[in-house]
Amino acid sequence: MSNARPIALITAHGQPSAPKSPEAALARLAAQVQDLLPDWQIRSATLSTPGRFEAELTPGTVIYPFFMARGWFVGKVLPRRIGDIPHQMACPFGLDPALPALVASALDHEIAQRGWTGQTYDLLLAAHGSARGPKAAEAAEAFAKVLRPLLPCARITLGFVEQDPTIETAAKILRDRALCLPFFAQAGDHSRTDVPQSLIAAGIHDTPLNVTGALPGTAALIARALQACAGAAEIR
Repeated sequence: MSNARPIALITAHGQPSAPKSPEAALARLAAQVQDLLPDWQIRSATLSTPGRFEAELTPGTVIYPFFMARGWFVGKVLPRRIGDIPHQMACPFGLDPALPALVASALDHEIAQRGWTGQTYDLLLAAHGSARGPKAAEAAEAFAKVLRPLLPCARITLGFVEQDPTIETAAKILRDRALCLPFFAQAGDHSRTDVPQSLIAAGIHDTPLNVTGALPGTAALIARALQACAGAAEIR
């Protein structure tokens, strides 16, 4: 990159039916990253607010996909929105190699708060999945595989919003000590409505944890990813 102040654009899907709240939440996350990278200019834009992404995108920007997989939006929609503008693309949030350790730390804290330390428990990863292709499910499965040795007391299972096994089906095998982690970058209709309703349908009345993208340390993880991308990749 040049000696000019680096620019990063954190982008997420947002909520097409109600874009304001996710947009504001993403802006708050960007402000946290800005505090960690004072020499950068950190911007944010969801893809659901008309025109905002294009308005915030300038040549040479490091784009950070706040997504859980390199699926339809990261692989197809985002490149189309970027067009021919020179940019750098960071690793999507859900594929960051540092994410499993971040999640394990948050879950260890939660387990300690519940008095379950050293006891076996069930952990349901409630992920989006996709009817358009396998990448979303593959990302969740790969994440679970890396997470398992970091949480040796956890029996980790997966359930999906848009494909089998559904969250309701996966939740039916949960035992008394159980947690549900929504494997989403941002809170939205899926995490606030679909996931809790699926748990209730399975007879589980505990509230799911915060979405993965709201766990402590997320801003620091993004800051490190931006620095790594800026130092390793050429503008294209």
